[in-house]
Amino acid sequence: MLQEEIINKTLNTTLTTLLEKIQNKTIKVGVIGLGYVGLPFLVEKAKVGLHVVGIDRNEERVRKVAIGENYIEDVHDNELKDIVAKGLVTATSDMSALREVDVIVICVPTPLDKNLCPDLHYVISVSHLIAENLKVGQLVSLESTTYPGTTEEIIQPILESSGLKAGSDFFLAHSPERVDPGNKRYSTHNTNKIVGGVDASSLKAAESFYRLAIKDVVPVSSAKVAELVKIYENTFRSVNIALANEIALLCDRMKLNVWEILDAAFTKPFGIMPFFPGPGVGGHCIPIDPHYLEWKAKEYHFDMRFIALAGEINRKMPNFVFDKITRALNNVKKPLNGASILMLGVAYKSNLTDHRESPALDVYRLLKNAKAEVQYHDPKIPYLEEFDIHSTKLTDDVLRASDLVVITTNHTEVDYQQVVSMASLVLDTRNATRGIESDKIILL
Repeated sequence: MLQEEIINKTLNTTLTTLLEKIQNKTIKVGVIGLGYVGLPFLVEKAKVGLHVVGIDRNEERVRKVAIGENYIEDVHDNELKDIVAKGLVTATSDMSALREVDVIVICVPTPLDKNLCPDLHYVISVSHLIAENLKVGQLVSLESTTYPGTTEEIIQPILESSGLKAGSDFFLAHSPERVDPGNKRYSTHNTNKIVGGVDASSLKAAESFYRLAIKDVVPVSSAKVAELVKIYENTFRSVNIALANEIALLCDRMKLNVWEILDAAFTKPFGIMPFFPGPGVGGHCIPIDPHYLEWKAKEYHFDMRFIALAGEINRKMPNFVFDKITRALNNVKKPLNGASILMLGVAYKSNLTDHRESPALDVYRLLKNAKAEVQYHDPKIPYLEEFDIHSTKLTDDVLRASDLVVITTNHTEVDYQQVVSMASLVLDTRNATRGIESDKIILL
């Protein structure tokens, strides 16, 4: 009984000390991964007066953060410069810096392998490095999206290999990122934050920490629940986008305008939400995250059929766009081989500089493999390293010289009236030419 009292007293002291430091804003925070999730998170924490160290193996990112040079659209340049100037932010590639922080936040990629299976090597690698530097009283929180059980089944054992125990010596939680790049209304600060701990003490520590800079924190009963919440959110979007894409495929055969149908359907004030078709899905969430759940479900002999079907439909859309391009050229007696095609937009989403998993890249590959002459214009992405090509300037001459212009991303700064006026034929996969009347336009 005496030993149990000593353990409880130690736990209470460790947790109380951390909570007091959080309350007094004297904690130092380490953010591992300075990408689309990590950098905005770092800025939000520093803006409330916390000292934050950004840690990344990418030396160029480290260099830029250290001097206050921004490279993420959702971060305001002046905010990063300001917190760096105040000495609230430092950056390093040295993981030993974790020994000096009180809270460690993991914001590393969680991609899929070529067989659509989870690839957790970043999470696992970082967890081992944290274990080497872990100290009593620290809070570790995973923000990266992953399957239910990752925090408890993968990260916790690795961290406990240090000899410290979760829930008593250190605290462990999962709080999935909810970043929506380019969203002008919702940022890290005002997007509700889900938090789940591996035990009650970890939840208390994590909830207290996140409340410092997040407007509304939503605690849940476990890390597994928090992990599944995030994947459900992205699965919801994937499935509904797939439905819109499938309706577009049907409308193509029925010779109906899918955009007119959706516009009319979305006038209903209840029971429906707007989701739109397109050339496919891109980004770091929708094409990837649902398959983490599909993979994990097989452990329970359960098939997530909606996820599998939605993924199949969404992945086929670039091929459908390729087919429409072929048909459009055929109708004007032009072969695809040697055709001059201008793609407008390679970002996965309008007004972003991000082309991760962009379906436009798949469309480009298909066209190049068919020996078409392909150029692209994207005001946000001047160079595509994957293909070693630069964005071409959008001029009247370029438009007139193209046999077909394909709108694959609807950036608002592009003058679509100019595009339609100068081009001989336009395939619009995003309804960017809405309101423009012309026989030249072919809709998805």
